[in-house]
Amino acid sequence: MDVKRLLLLIPLAVLAYLLVIQWNQDYGQVAPEPEAPTVTAPAPGEERVGTDDDLAVPAAPRAEEDVTGDMPGEPERATGTRDLIAVITDVLDLRIDPQGGDIVYAALPLHRMTLDSDRPYVLLSDSETRSYVARSGLQLDGHSGRIGFTPESTSYRMSDDENRLEVDLAAEVNGVDIIKRFSFERGSYAVDVHYYLANNTEEPVTARFIGQLARDNSPDPSSGVAMGMSSYLGAAYSSPEDRYEKVDFDDIQRGRFNNRDVQGGWVAILQHYFVTAWVPPQNQQNLQYASTDSRNRNVAAFAGSVSTVAPDSEARLGATLYMGPKVQSQLEQVAPNLRLTVDFGWLWFIANPLFWLLDQIHSLIGNWGWSIVFLTITVKLVMWPLSAKAYKSMARMRKLGPEMQRLKEQYGDDRQKMSQEMMKFYQKEKINPLGGCLPILVQMPVFIALYWMLLESVELRHAPFMFWIQDLSMRDPFFILPILMGASMFVQQMLNPTPPDPMQAKIMKMLPIVFTFFFLWFPAGLVIYWVVNNLISIGQQYVITRKIENDPTVGKGMKVK
Repeated sequence: MDVKRLLLLIPLAVLAYLLVIQWNQDYGQVAPEPEAPTVTAPAPGEERVGTDDDLAVPAAPRAEEDVTGDMPGEPERATGTRDLIAVITDVLDLRIDPQGGDIVYAALPLHRMTLDSDRPYVLLSDSETRSYVARSGLQLDGHSGRIGFTPESTSYRMSDDENRLEVDLAAEVNGVDIIKRFSFERGSYAVDVHYYLANNTEEPVTARFIGQLARDNSPDPSSGVAMGMSSYLGAAYSSPEDRYEKVDFDDIQRGRFNNRDVQGGWVAILQHYFVTAWVPPQNQQNLQYASTDSRNRNVAAFAGSVSTVAPDSEARLGATLYMGPKVQSQLEQVAPNLRLTVDFGWLWFIANPLFWLLDQIHSLIGNWGWSIVFLTITVKLVMWPLSAKAYKSMARMRKLGPEMQRLKEQYGDDRQKMSQEMMKFYQKEKINPLGGCLPILVQMPVFIALYWMLLESVELRHAPFMFWIQDLSMRDPFFILPILMGASMFVQQMLNPTPPDPMQAKIMKMLPIVFTFFFLWFPAGLVIYWVVNNLISIGQQYVITRKIENDPTVGKGMKVK
């Protein structure tokens, strides 16, 4: 019975672990999001001073042998009177700093900050509460600072009849004409960022594209609101040798990442539901590195191959910048292995098929809540034979409970003899004493995999089901689903045999209450899965139990002396 008791406590231990993490998350404070930075210039004679919304001046590595976070001679924050460039598409709302041409603010209009807010989700920003920017620069012969660009306009908007928008920033450096072009596609979070160089001098020049992501150690604004486990916040790198490598901010601060030359690859900073990634051309050699800048921000970056531009010749250097949600179908189109940033944890081999099936069901139904219901039914059908075998064993134990109790009373003083007689009894009646634990144990890997799938799937963020459930990634605001789950567990328990061990019987009686308490904090989508699973199990177990109880051959010939 000790083994059986241990197996019963395994699910409780897992759920207790989730509860402890949830408690820590619920009492964490998330800094408010800054508003979009203003794009208007100061009035004549007025000087712009440092404020929370002042933007950081980015930096690029100075040389291949000296890769650092900052460029020389640049202030920590921009305090001039230049305008920021506003770019608005159907899925992005950006601000670009013409000094260097870096994206210092990015909001996602299709994703709200909170369920009850009309404010778009702010992914990139630079303020006193959070600094997270996407920087890109050009390492150019004879030029040691950032390039100051002149835009054609300070405001761009993709019209309803446009599928593509291009924003050009122009500059001239030592006889080299430079155009930095941002290309946007309708419905895409991927932005092509390229430099077009025209060498009008009589000497060749060398140039190199630099892409950086700089983020401070502020908490993730999209994590810890309704989930138990916190999602990963940090950097990630990809190369042909290592498809997906996490490098947390602590390792960056301690300088534990070794610079490396790779073919293709990408660099990214991940947070809950969203990712920002630089994806260089996959057919070129790139230097991947990590560092900190003068503001002690974590920098995940790459430097492209050095290109030589001959006199009176042109060149094109650049990369793709992805700023948006972790939608697997979109990430797959941007770069190989970028979809791995949707991290389903160590049970990914279960979670990935579950999400694929859930996505296929949703493509037919159009509602994520009902998709979870049909996913549960499908999983239950797959496990039906195994569950049926366990329920048959439990039904036999329920029917033969009086016989087992008499055995215990007869040999209660001789534990060895009682164990021997009980084993004979189990073999005679084809009873698995661990059968009652089997359904829960089989479900736990699926349960945990589904939990991580719901945790990481941005598709379920703010996705409504019906009635009062308007966000499947959040807990039930009225706790109705957890109570229904507890009630279904209680009904299921009534169909189970009463454990002969008094301590075990007490634990079983407490399970519905304990599980209900734990599930109060779980996302509604996960509780829907558990409730539907319990209801199907009740029906299956009820039919099997009635069949066993009405079978006259069960227990026939087993007489206790």
